[in-house]
Amino acid sequence: MLDTVTPERLLARADLCARWAGLALGVVVAQPVAAMDSDDLAMRFLSAVTAFGLCAVGGVLLGDSLTPAPLEAVRTAALAPRRVRDHVPPRMAPLLVFEAAWIAVLLTTGTLMASPDAHGRAGRTLTVTCAAGRPRLLGPWPGLHYAAPALAALALGTAACVWALRRIAHRPGDNLRRHDRSWAITGAWGLLVSSQLLIVLGMIGRVLSRTTCAGMLGNVTALVIYPLGLLSLFTLGWCLFTIVAPRAVGDE
Repeated sequence: MLDTVTPERLLARADLCARWAGLALGVVVAQPVAAMDSDDLAMRFLSAVTAFGLCAVGGVLLGDSLTPAPLEAVRTAALAPRRVRDHVPPRMAPLLVFEAAWIAVLLTTGTLMASPDAHGRAGRTLTVTCAAGRPRLLGPWPGLHYAAPALAALALGTAACVWALRRIAHRPGDNLRRHDRSWAITGAWGLLVSSQLLIVLGMIGRVLSRTTCAGMLGNVTALVIYPLGLLSLFTLGWCLFTIVAPRAVGDE
């Protein structure tokens, strides 16, 4: 006798397929973006990473939209209101918010310190003056040229994920599925955050490695960015695993 596949399990599989499809689409889109005809290698990589992250967010949101809320015969009021923070990962969500705050801090600081490049294009390089008194232009530096699209994409992804998390927290259903959806959306947002932070840290690290004139400020910056880079790599791996391996897929 053939096993029957319940509609619930079919929807769970569709949700998982949508998550994988978002990641696959991100890889497909990122490749031509990274290979586009431009001499600005940093912008190409930043655009590719951002496109991949946004596609991952889109895939998870699509998967959630394919799973309608279950119909309940009797609706009862809960004693305590449902809160978004009760369904997101308790340890990883604060880490990802911490990383997002560092993106804003680094890009804001980079924009304030940035200077035009040799062709007069603003927000692309950092001017460093050594003991000899001759200024040097070092780049790519995360000035306004790179900060504007990165922050715009981060704001878009954050708004979409916050809306989805609020929708999940307040719709009917069991807590296991609410947790799974919330963890996947947090993972997709974290993928965007972690990958962008890695690119920004890489730009700053590259500039610092090409000069010895930064002094104490450069040493302090290095002490900050290298641990942040390791943290970003860890959260990036966790986010990918959370997206592709959901905690609840309706097998019960």
